[in-house]
Amino acid sequence: MSLGKLDIEGNWFVDQTGRRIILRGVNLGGDCKVPYPDGHTNRPTDFSDHETVSFIGRPFPLSEAEEHLTRLQAWGFNCLRLLTTWEAIEHAGPRRYDEAYLDYYAELCRLAGEHGLYVFVDFHQDVWSRMTGGDGAPAWLFEKVGLDFTKFHEAGAAHVMQYKYDFARGGRQEDNYPTMTWAQNYAYPANAIMWTLFFAGKTFTPDFEIDGQNVQDYLQQHYMGCLIEVAKRIEHMPHVIGFDTLNEPGSGYVGKPLSYQHVARTDINPRPPRPGLAWSPLDGFAVAHGLPRAVPRMGVDREQMKIVQQETETINPTGVSIWRDGAKDPFEAAGAYRFDGNAIHVEREDFFIKSGNRTLDMEEDFMGPFFQAVADAVRGVRPDWLIFSEMDPPSIMSGHNFPETTPERSVNASHWYDIVTLATKIFTYPDKLNPFNGKVLHGKQEIEGQYVKELEQIKAAAGPLNGGDGAPTLIGEFGIPFDLNGAEAYEKFAGGDRSSSPWQMHIVALDLMYNALDRLFLHATHWNYTASNQNDLAVGDGWNQEDLSIFSRDQQTDPDDINSGGRALEGFVRPFARATAGKPLNMVFDLNEGTFTYAYEARAGGVTEVFVPYFQFPHGYALQVDGGTAKLAGNQCLEITAEGAGEITVMVTRQSAEQAAT
Repeated sequence: MSLGKLDIEGNWFVDQTGRRIILRGVNLGGDCKVPYPDGHTNRPTDFSDHETVSFIGRPFPLSEAEEHLTRLQAWGFNCLRLLTTWEAIEHAGPRRYDEAYLDYYAELCRLAGEHGLYVFVDFHQDVWSRMTGGDGAPAWLFEKVGLDFTKFHEAGAAHVMQYKYDFARGGRQEDNYPTMTWAQNYAYPANAIMWTLFFAGKTFTPDFEIDGQNVQDYLQQHYMGCLIEVAKRIEHMPHVIGFDTLNEPGSGYVGKPLSYQHVARTDINPRPPRPGLAWSPLDGFAVAHGLPRAVPRMGVDREQMKIVQQETETINPTGVSIWRDGAKDPFEAAGAYRFDGNAIHVEREDFFIKSGNRTLDMEEDFMGPFFQAVADAVRGVRPDWLIFSEMDPPSIMSGHNFPETTPERSVNASHWYDIVTLATKIFTYPDKLNPFNGKVLHGKQEIEGQYVKELEQIKAAAGPLNGGDGAPTLIGEFGIPFDLNGAEAYEKFAGGDRSSSPWQMHIVALDLMYNALDRLFLHATHWNYTASNQNDLAVGDGWNQEDLSIFSRDQQTDPDDINSGGRALEGFVRPFARATAGKPLNMVFDLNEGTFTYAYEARAGGVTEVFVPYFQFPHGYALQVDGGTAKLAGNQCLEITAEGAGEITVMVTRQSAEQAAT
């Protein structure tokens, strides 16, 4: 299938004929974070093989590509956020690129286009690297900075499943590796030090050089080098529409007072505290130097329905330093604090807040220039690529906008999750409780309304983009855990229930999310599709017990059925307007009633394309088009031609088996 290039006009993607395109896609895939074939975090490792690992086979071997891409196409997706990582490309050492992997990734891009899928490249990371509890950057960067990643666990400087989880025991382990705690690593010192140097090394450590370059330039230029290597292999593919800047970047210590521990809302930080350790930067530096440090641990008080300090935990009681022999802490050298071998002393409380007399701003001072550097790198290969920009997720949810210095032709690629459902793996309906603050949402209208409110805030952050003309908002990630509510659906499936009954809560949750996206005409890429997913609480998507894949081999009972292995399909295989020759006005799908209504202001003679999946209309449908004519095209699509300029309404109504028979 031949796909032309896309561009942007205001809040919309547009094709070469000027039609407004809605992108609804999926992240491919959740296990691209780890090496192939046995790099899943449910396997213990000390990462000693970090130079020789291979990511060829993530998200799946090329021999399986036809199966998976055909399935995604059948489910109506028209876009992929195709994952790769810095480590996948440059794991062997500086500028030692994995050429075989780059060829593999380029072939995946090509095959996606053949299946009608636009692609944008996602350089993925979570909490910096696999060695710091996530994925992303290669291990040799720690050595360059002066850190010894083999000491992180012993020192308590990182929270890593491969070290903390009892693999023989399996299952969920709230005592060893609590559910969905990997993100707490952003505040741990191994993580925060690397992010601060990556984004702000020139500001805070101007004299710290690696191979003759300031540390920030060194780190970022190696990252940009990997983007360029990918870009050179896919520049000729028109369906590749651009590059993500960097998945969910951290802000490190930028903007944080040196000794401040966030245990309650204050003028310094009005956000509610988060579960986990309430690290101050000074706590992190002390632990990094091998000083035992008492740090408050925050948790949910079920009676008060709020996050409170539950205890004080001593970190690094055995006094292990994570600095390599002979390495100097660049922040101490720059005058942030003083370490005398036995204690740590504040020198400048506002070290990470001000430069001279000027208060620093993470977005304007560091993210904006980084976005521009990404744009310069990839557009040096192909000038028409779009830039899918991401800021630190908490900043978006706190109401921050994208910096005005974000490069032209950028997309707001922020992420959105129902955080309570994601963090707790619990979803209740019709009454939905937030245990973090005690609030209850009652029924479909309130829950969906809350989702719309949160998404509107994200959409508003794009206001300054593209010279103030706005930008498309593509929700780069959203989704739900499938091991919800104690993984009760897996138990029912294992017991022989192959109906949709075990997945009703998942279907409801997804339907509410997609309804909210439809109401705002937002583009989105669902997190995620993992070909290696397992119905196993220790495995899931193969990474830190996340389990959000819309497909699982463990549920594929009939390999000849394209839908077999899909999870809660009713919730996300749904009709939508793919391409509109005119201005979209309203789009609503009622899952229970089986009706889809779409209204738009048409331009004369234009052809509009609506995806109508067989899955939702297995016995056919009644079609009513006011103001135009319709015909059935390929790929489960209707093509609607306007009789003239003016409003067109399309209504698709599910038929029953009895209606179809008559």
